[in-house]
Amino acid sequence: MYVIVILAMIAGFLALRLYSVLGKRTGHEQEPAPRPAEERAKVTVLQPRTSVETAGDSVRLSEGLVGPGAEAGVRALIGADRNFDVPQFVEGAKSAYKMVLEAFWRGDRDELAWLCDTDVLASFEDAIAAREAEGHVLDNRLVRIEKAQIVSAALNGRIAELSLRFEADIAAITRDKDGTVVAGSMTDAIGTRDIWTFTRDIRSADPNWKLSETDEA
Repeated sequence: MYVIVILAMIAGFLALRLYSVLGKRTGHEQEPAPRPAEERAKVTVLQPRTSVETAGDSVRLSEGLVGPGAEAGVRALIGADRNFDVPQFVEGAKSAYKMVLEAFWRGDRDELAWLCDTDVLASFEDAIAAREAEGHVLDNRLVRIEKAQIVSAALNGRIAELSLRFEADIAAITRDKDGTVVAGSMTDAIGTRDIWTFTRDIRSADPNWKLSETDEA
């Protein structure tokens, strides 16, 4: 009896740590229960932290997180929004990259609607619908993100736009309705190179950034 109680406490602690580290939710292993709308509104994917040292800006830009062509735009954004922090943003973008991919693989339209803007959401929904019509199910896994770097940045009025280059390895399998593998392999990861663009109104009280464009690098 005591062993069961102790194991349950350990499992609860690990679940809480996973929840906090992965930006609230990834859904990698199984489909989670839907969250109430009021609870979802409190979740922040790309939450900046307050930056009080302006002298550290040049140091952050030289850490390899910002490409040469994006430095001027990032400096403009930092000047307009002193709460913006480059390392925190890049870490949040990596979490968003994982969450969007896994939501797409699961066919979770609600999760995608929360993470993407209207145009990107429509593209994902079309691809999901085509996949479902063929009776195919994706059994993919993000093995690792090798690199994430801001490659362009712009501030158009109050709208910030940041594009990141992601280099990642993905193990991909497509199964038919009977569970038979029709494409891919879990033993051979595929290298991917993508450029994803995130946007946000810097004067908005909502700290979340939306995925507004995806492209191959």
